[in-house]
Amino acid sequence: MSETLEKLFHLKENGTTVRTEMVAGLTTFMTMAYILAVNPGILSTTGMDAGAVFVATAIGSAIGTIFMAVFANYPFALAPGMGLNAFFAFTVCGAMGYSWQVALAAVFIEGFIFLILSLTKVREAIFNCVPTSLKMGVTAGIGLFIAFIGMQSAKLVVDSPTLVSIFPFKSSLADGTFYTTGIGAVLALIGILVIAVLIHKKVPGDILWGILFTWILGMICEVTGLYIPNPELGMFSTIPDFSKGISIPDLSPTLMQVDFSGIWSFNFLTVILAFMFVDLFDTLGTLIGVASKADMLDKDGRLPNIKGALLADSMATSIGAMLGTSTVSTYVESSAGVSAGGRTGLTAWTVAGLFVLSLFLAPLFLTIPAFATAPALIVVGFLMVSSLTKIDFTDLTEAFPAYIATVTMVFMYSISEGIAMGFISYVVINVLSGDFKKKSISPVMYILAVIFILKYIYV
Repeated sequence: MSETLEKLFHLKENGTTVRTEMVAGLTTFMTMAYILAVNPGILSTTGMDAGAVFVATAIGSAIGTIFMAVFANYPFALAPGMGLNAFFAFTVCGAMGYSWQVALAAVFIEGFIFLILSLTKVREAIFNCVPTSLKMGVTAGIGLFIAFIGMQSAKLVVDSPTLVSIFPFKSSLADGTFYTTGIGAVLALIGILVIAVLIHKKVPGDILWGILFTWILGMICEVTGLYIPNPELGMFSTIPDFSKGISIPDLSPTLMQVDFSGIWSFNFLTVILAFMFVDLFDTLGTLIGVASKADMLDKDGRLPNIKGALLADSMATSIGAMLGTSTVSTYVESSAGVSAGGRTGLTAWTVAGLFVLSLFLAPLFLTIPAFATAPALIVVGFLMVSSLTKIDFTDLTEAFPAYIATVTMVFMYSISEGIAMGFISYVVINVLSGDFKKKSISPVMYILAVIFILKYIYV
């Protein structure tokens, strides 16, 4: 068995083992399993059947992740993208008034167009034209972005008159929320420290053990009455409930329900372009960031088999639409598995297998609380920010655009906005300073910078 896996995934060549890959896959899955609960909740607001969306999410994620393993042999996982599902539900179906069937058609067409662009190497050309310094800035930006997401999901960061602030532990004792969100925030802090110590001690599967340790603490707190679940506050029980048995919801309400009747309007074209824009640069940003963290980029800062990765992403999007879910894209949470040692498609196969298994063990996988997975995101964010050390800060024409991409990504709460600002600032700074004359900046960089500028003017 091990010999077969070696031939398929080239484990020794990539400096990994079967055990490491499987632990990495489990780690990635546990940090992104939340999509199985979140996606049905968001898409069901359009009238879609929540149970069917759950099944479509699990199967679409499994298929896309298998494609990534087969086409690219990379440890990246795919699932319906956060942000894209919100755009699908609240903008396309909500503000614009399209039915969810027509919105699925837009997602299907987007995936098909990207498939063609991937086969013709257009998407690959965009990836390879990005300067290494900008890639490192994007990597760090994604690190801060997912750390911020982790802090929000653990309720460590909450809304306030200053936009955000730390959870109000003192006042929460008076209003009673300390024993719900407050305890969750405390457990998340403990989880962060535990994972940091495990990483320092070089314990195999450090992030995964940190997640499990925090989850177990949560269950202990719930049993002893220290943690009181409150679904209205987004704090659910940490104890799996199998009282209703095991059953897989019916997929038929969303399967093959794509409606192409509205595709000839100008508004529909703008919907497709919006899906494409966000998906393109979120995917490229994620691939750059995670691949950089795994040291998969070559000496020129390129991802050797990016074509396979982009093909997987494109095909998964169209298939996901036919199943009944929004755009499937590469997940930044893959960085958790990469940090746990994942380097090949065996990690992706493990994630895919767990998505299939989740169909049968939904009560178990959906019970992992956000405050248990949040520490993983926060710690991985720290690990990704370290990419800034690879930037030459004495050259402002390289360092400053990277800095812009990094801070914009987290402060504007968007990977794609960070990339846009990074591209624009890189071209403008190098042109105005005259340094473009001694650099071989790709024409694609100039074209994209202009497109990004036009986007802010007209969109």
